[in-house]
Amino acid sequence: MSTTPNYAASPKIGSVNVSTADASLTAPTAAGTVVTAGASGTRMDLATIQATGVTTSGLLRLFLHDGTNYRLIKEVEVRAATPSSTQPAFNASVTFDGGLNLPTGWSLRAAPSKSEPFTVTAFGGDL
Repeated sequence: MSTTPNYAASPKIGSVNVSTADASLTAPTAAGTVVTAGASGTRMDLATIQATGVTTSGLLRLFLHDGTNYRLIKEVEVRAATPSSTQPAFNASVTFDGGLNLPTGWSLRAAPSKSEPFTVTAFGGDL
């Protein structure tokens, strides 16, 4: 284990639009790829979830994918919202305390529990 901190060598932002419902906690078939790790790995610090339409109570799930297997890492509770000129659409942020280090070949993926549109964006950098 390294005794020195891992700092990003170059900034990296990944984003995906997802809208297909997927209830699986272990093997989602409709998960969208938010970001894929670079050649030396990638560290993600923050993910934002922005609804792009009407939402009802539900969940948006974040997964790690190693190329074969999925691992659920976070469920974000989605609240009901009908966006208008006075009501914002649902949004949330997920901070990865200490950073989420993705090894080469791994990716961060997202899937909503209901057929509702979201843009999921992750911010970090390649190592």
